[in-house]
Amino acid sequence: MTFRVLPYQGGSPREISEVVNNIMNGKTNNTGSVTFATGGATTTTITDARIGYDSKVILLPTSQVAASQEFPHGAFSSTQDQTIASTTTAYAMTFNTTDFSDGVTLSNNSRLVAGYSGIYNLQFSSQFVNADSQIQDISVWFRKNGTNIANSNSQFSIQNRHGGVDGALIAALNIYVDLAKDEYVEIMWSGTDTDISMEHLAAQTSPTRPATPSVIATMHYVSTNGYTSNIYFDPYVSATANGSATISHAANSIANKTMDYVIVG
Repeated sequence: MTFRVLPYQGGSPREISEVVNNIMNGKTNNTGSVTFATGGATTTTITDARIGYDSKVILLPTSQVAASQEFPHGAFSSTQDQTIASTTTAYAMTFNTTDFSDGVTLSNNSRLVAGYSGIYNLQFSSQFVNADSQIQDISVWFRKNGTNIANSNSQFSIQNRHGGVDGALIAALNIYVDLAKDEYVEIMWSGTDTDISMEHLAAQTSPTRPATPSVIATMHYVSTNGYTSNIYFDPYVSATANGSATISHAANSIANKTMDYVIVG
């Protein structure tokens, strides 16, 4: 909505009264709307003649997808079996399906990447099977940026194969991880025998049951942390010029991420 503006040389009493009353009622002519660029863009430009070098531009989400960026999250799973070739090697759990992703992304098949600095809750569950005739053990732990996270390992024992059926176990854990923007976490595992694997099962019948992923992982933002750069409060206005402002934000591929803005000064 556009409101009346006064000419530089002044206006009639009626025009002045209308402008002043609109200001007193909160109806000022300094607002607009902008939709974020897509295709992985990390900046969006507002073009508005009312913006100056010293202007302050306040952003307010006005679509659900824009507001949801306040809660970074990701959910990932795998429809592939995962095996080990050595009992003395650590293996990263991998994912081939992105179920949800907004501010948390998958990289290199195994890395869960934080789009914002903060503390995250990482949870997973994995379907382990043991084809050996003896009970076997697995270890599961977490790595941050390629380095093991201290005190993050857990050990599980998987029942041996019995009655022609592999022993099975669901391993499930969660951990809070402190991450800066673009840092990542991996879920690592090892086993005492190469007959241990993470198994994906197709949908089953009698009764009808959905498919079983070999692993499911979710990671969501919990709170801010102590980092002073690349902080979570995003998007933000990173630059202003006469007639334009630049909004910096995480890489965006989501359509209709719209915000209203208020220009001050």
